[in-house]
Amino acid sequence: MLPRIVLAAALGLCALRADAGEVRVAVAANFTAPLKEIAALFQADTGHTVQASYGATGKFYAQIRNGAPYDVLLAADDATPARMAAEGLAQGPSRFTYAVGKLVLWSRAPGTVDARGEVLNGSFGKLAIANPRLAPYGAAAQETLQKLGLWNRVQGRIVMGENISQTLQFADSGAADLAFVAMSQTFRDGKPVGGSVWVVPQTLYAPIRQDAVLLARPQDQAAAVAFMKYLKSAKAVRVIRRFGYGLP
Repeated sequence: MLPRIVLAAALGLCALRADAGEVRVAVAANFTAPLKEIAALFQADTGHTVQASYGATGKFYAQIRNGAPYDVLLAADDATPARMAAEGLAQGPSRFTYAVGKLVLWSRAPGTVDARGEVLNGSFGKLAIANPRLAPYGAAAQETLQKLGLWNRVQGRIVMGENISQTLQFADSGAADLAFVAMSQTFRDGKPVGGSVWVVPQTLYAPIRQDAVLLARPQDQAAAVAFMKYLKSAKAVRVIRRFGYGLP
């Protein structure tokens, strides 16, 4: 009996693999590490593969308008997917919030950033933020500095990254002393992974609701729909929470 069960399971797995497809995902840079884990789980469970590109949401929007071949967008905001749905670039009913992002101020040097962010009122060299016109985390950083009354004061010290990954690189390489980045880049399982960090109070910036949306003409509809469904699964949610994101 046992060999027959094993054979049936193997045949089922072969059938699953035969139907496997590929989903092309444009991913907001802040979600790089979680997506890599989720993609591996998704492939193991479904046989579908994920071809991911990472970058700034604003750039992806421009690329998709110009015909870039993506199937799914995992944005760093909710406004861009809504706009794309309104413009016929995405399937509006598919849109949902897959994560709620959190902003932190980070330095690679331990003891530099205090628990209340008072370092921003002191002496430092350069402050890295993502381009607010392209990256929602950059917009959140700008809003935070404005609410703190510091935006005009720090203008001459800002180094602007194209996306949140480049922003972190500026601080990690020493090109900037401080950086406003995503919590997911600096925390694992609720704890900082290095350096020093201030978790910015969410009262200082608008909620960073990150929406996923299925684009208007996916290459492999079945694989793309399966991926969107998988993002809501218990396995994916566990990964998302481990990296410090909230859920709606």
